[in-house]
Amino acid sequence: MIFGDNIRLRAIERDDIPRFVEWLNDPEVIAGLVINIPMSTWDETKWFEKLADRSQEERPLAIDVKIENNEWIHVGNIGLEMFEWTNRQAEFGIFIGRKDYWNKGIGSQAIKLILKHGFETLNLNRIYLKVYETNLPAIHLYSKIGFVLEGKLRQSLYQNNQYFDIFIMSMLHSEWNSKTTV
Repeated sequence: MIFGDNIRLRAIERDDIPRFVEWLNDPEVIAGLVINIPMSTWDETKWFEKLADRSQEERPLAIDVKIENNEWIHVGNIGLEMFEWTNRQAEFGIFIGRKDYWNKGIGSQAIKLILKHGFETLNLNRIYLKVYETNLPAIHLYSKIGFVLEGKLRQSLYQNNQYFDIFIMSMLHSEWNSKTTV
């Protein structure tokens, strides 16, 4: 596990599937994700089973928050994928499914932990993400953490009968060293 202050990143377990199904069927939760059809338990179970085919580095991690009595509560997931080992880069993704944990700094802490893991443990040079132009809170958070806007994929998102841009943001290992601490 990867530990921070009252937060941990851990492997996803079969017991997490019902929470994912609940979260991924909530329009507010999936507004910034590439999901636009209802998600079934069967779909999530198949997704979970396919995780075993991925390398450990490419498996998403559950985000847990410590609550009273030293118990942990699962609030979302985070991960690195699309690794290019020759170029030492990977794509980053996150979502907080428990809306009662939105705007509490959990996402920020989890991002800093996964960046530390990516840069210091996996020796990546570049971690990048894609974010919808409509997701202003996420863009603000990523910028605050130190991600830099590289460009955009013009009208790459079709949502609510409109086309929107997708922004590409990244952070380099050298920028992590100078800007970000966990």
